[in-house]
Amino acid sequence: MARTSYEVNKQKTMVPMPELDPVERARTFDEVARGYSAEEAMLEARRCIQCPTRPCVHGCPVGIPIPDFIEQVALGNFARAYAIVKSASALPAVCGRVCPQETQCEGVCTRGKNGEPVGIGRLERFTSDWAFEHPQEAAAAIAQQRAEEAAAPVADADGETAVAPYVDLSGKRVAVVGSGPASLTCAGELAKLGCDVTVLEALHKPGGVLTYGIPEFRLPKDLVEREVSKLGDSGVSFELNTLVGKLYDIDELLDERGFDAVFVGTGAGLPAYLGIEGEGLNGSMVASELLTRVNLMKAYQFPEYDTPVYAGKRCVVVGGGNVAMDAARTAKRLGADVTVVYRRSRDEMPARAEEVHHAEQEGIRFQMLTNPKRALGNDEGWITGLECVRMELGEPDASGRRRPQEVAGSAFVMDVDMLVMAVGSKTNPLIAKTTPGLEVTPRSLIVADERTCATSRPGVFAGGDAVIGAATVILAMGAGKRAAAGIAEYLSQQ
Repeated sequence: MARTSYEVNKQKTMVPMPELDPVERARTFDEVARGYSAEEAMLEARRCIQCPTRPCVHGCPVGIPIPDFIEQVALGNFARAYAIVKSASALPAVCGRVCPQETQCEGVCTRGKNGEPVGIGRLERFTSDWAFEHPQEAAAAIAQQRAEEAAAPVADADGETAVAPYVDLSGKRVAVVGSGPASLTCAGELAKLGCDVTVLEALHKPGGVLTYGIPEFRLPKDLVEREVSKLGDSGVSFELNTLVGKLYDIDELLDERGFDAVFVGTGAGLPAYLGIEGEGLNGSMVASELLTRVNLMKAYQFPEYDTPVYAGKRCVVVGGGNVAMDAARTAKRLGADVTVVYRRSRDEMPARAEEVHHAEQEGIRFQMLTNPKRALGNDEGWITGLECVRMELGEPDASGRRRPQEVAGSAFVMDVDMLVMAVGSKTNPLIAKTTPGLEVTPRSLIVADERTCATSRPGVFAGGDAVIGAATVILAMGAGKRAAAGIAEYLSQQ
């Protein structure tokens, strides 16, 4: 349709997203953001000016044709809008909730030059939620969209077809190791091409970080299950409780089980520690332990679910990323008085601004330019305090952020009975150690071609956090799409 098919809404700010009251939500794991109504979504969509350069598409790691779907939302054609999003994104309901849009598609939105950008993430979320409520209309629109793509493949943001819909991989078998966003995306794209895809997941539920890492109040788990079930409907099979590297290695998958290719998307699940005295005291834990117990194993519903979780009264969370915000907000909901300690200033925090804002609304305190030096404990081995020092910012380091430096004579002690360390994660070296000839870096990251995701082992591909280290859901999904294209290219030549 023509770009003039709706009157542009010249409002400079986004249509507000309805949210649970901060006092109420700090006591519940219900989702905080409530989503747009149809009227709100159409009003926000009409803020898009349909600029010809389409910078938002270039800013999206999976190449969603953003202006196209937004135009359909503005016109009230919600089924068509969802089909357009779904053609490029395997997990639109997830991306609409957890993607850092402010640094990607929205970060380059033309409307953002004179006010706030278009709420692209909010509109993506709306289309997926609408589709869940209207499955028949959504399914019909997707079928129509795929028929159109088969006739004229859609190019990605760089002008290249990410995965060619016309490649027929019927009879080809691919094993996908891990079930996080990179793996789910790769599996979904290959299933579209007729490939027989089996996802091998070490845990008892699929979803990877979407299931064990991101809290219910940001990403409801029934929504993740819903997205995974759609892959099952498309023919993807799942083998749970299957730890590749122990139960099978890569050679066995290729040789004994007869897979034609393997994609490794095992993420970065090993936690990092502070490396300070006393961090092993009772009451101290890494964020991944807290979040896994609460998210995957439903500890917040104990004793209905038989998973205990330690919840202190004076909790300090160390870190400044999204995982730190998730851990802090989780500890708050478990009843703790929470302080986030970060060694740089607010401006350097890598967490999404929205997550920091929500944390502040919920009563979480922030102590910036502070660095832990030692954890203190009592005779029973429980943490009672955290010795810290003040920091100041010096010259930028390799990351481009100003390097924190200790202020002499600034040591002080914080009273704590719960310490949560959220200072990053590492790649599990299990795959690298059990796959001869697989090239890895000194950090156990798998070396893979940037375009095809092919590794040094023929038929073995890798992407996401297993290759680049801990990053975002959407970057992992982009890698999954590239890997699917690389695998399709490889298999079509076999």
